[in-house]
This record gives sequence, structure tokens and C-alpha cells, in this order.
Amino acid sequence: MDHLVFGVPDLSRGIELVEHRTGVRARLGGQHPGRGTHNALMSLGGRQYLEIIAIDPMQVEPSELLFPELKNLSEPRLIAWAVAVENLVETARRAAAQNIDTIGPLAGSRAQADGSLLSWQTLRISGPRAEGLPFFIEWEKGAAHPSQQSPSGCTLASFEVEHTDVEWMRHTLNGLGVDANVVESPVEVRLKARLQTPKGVVALR
Repeated sequence: MDHLVFGVPDLSRGIELVEHRTGVRARLGGQHPGRGTHNALMSLGGRQYLEIIAIDPMQVEPSELLFPELKNLSEPRLIAWAVAVENLVETARRAAAQNIDTIGPLAGSRAQADGSLLSWQTLRISGPRAEGLPFFIEWEKGAAHPSQQSPSGCTLASFEVEHTDVEWMRHTLNGLGVDANVVESPVEVRLKARLQTPKGVVALR
């Protein structure tokens, strides 16, 4: 697990919501140029963090919206999770061996508050069964991990994927080299995390 993506309709209000629930105020990360979003971050301990993300009103015509589900998002919720890898090409090979379609590697970057540019590459799972699966990220070599520059105080107590086909999900994650807790959901695929915070245990889903 590298990070959790918490989608919100409005970034400022999302920061306030998370601070109210956890007691920790996320720090503005920056804009994703051309991808239509901006974010704020808070550390979850180790090399893990929570990304609060929303559509950036300053980017009028982004070339590609980073998370299309943000368009119709009315309530804050976990919309994605990322797994850090050393080599995206190897991850793509694992996916192909399971007949899983991927998009990428795609170059990504974010203008940080200090004016510097943080860069990475991602590999995304595509197709009708992609929901609930993580996307994969390979950080630029030598770059400081976002968790190291984000406000601390919270840790990730647990994370699970609620899925309608538990055995398929577990098999697929294992083939991709990912270890995650998968539990039965009779209705829909959802992500659920529990954070240990200064205000106690907080559930995000």
C-alpha cells in the first residue's frame, strides 16, 4: 500500500472534514497539470499517506481527468488505492499473464507548494472488472516520498476491499503481487479504511 485516495466534491471542505474527524489538518499538495485535479496530503505512517483529491476549478479544460468519478461525486468517499512498485514493466507483465488489460505506464507530475515538481509513473488496470483493484505507482528515483513531507499524527490501522466476488479478487491481487484483505460484499465493490488518529479510530469508506 502506498496511498489511499479520498475523493471530495470540494478540496477546502474536504480538508476541513478530515481535520474535524481526525484532528490532523492535511497540507495542500498541489495541482496535477492537465489532469484536472488538485490535492492535499497527510501521512499515515511509514511510506503511506492519505490523498484528499477534488476537481481543480482553475483547470478549465484538462486534457484528461485523473479520476473521472469525481465529476459526479456528491459525498466524500474512498475512490482508489495505490500500490508502490519498483518496476511497472514487471507489474504489467504480471497483469498480462492473467489476461488483465492495463493502461500505461503513464507519466505523472504535481506542482508542489514550494514550486518544485514531483514526478512519477503509474499503471492502471482497465476493463469491466477493474473496480476495486489498485493502480500502481513507480516514484521518481531519489525523490522524497510524499508521506515524508505531510502532516503526521495518523496511522493506517486497517484496509480492506469489499467485493462481490471474493475469490476472484484474492486470486487477481495475488497474481499482481499484492497482499490485501478482501471481504464479501453482496451489493457493490467498496474500499474501507480505519485510521488511528488523535481523536480515536476513524473509518473512511
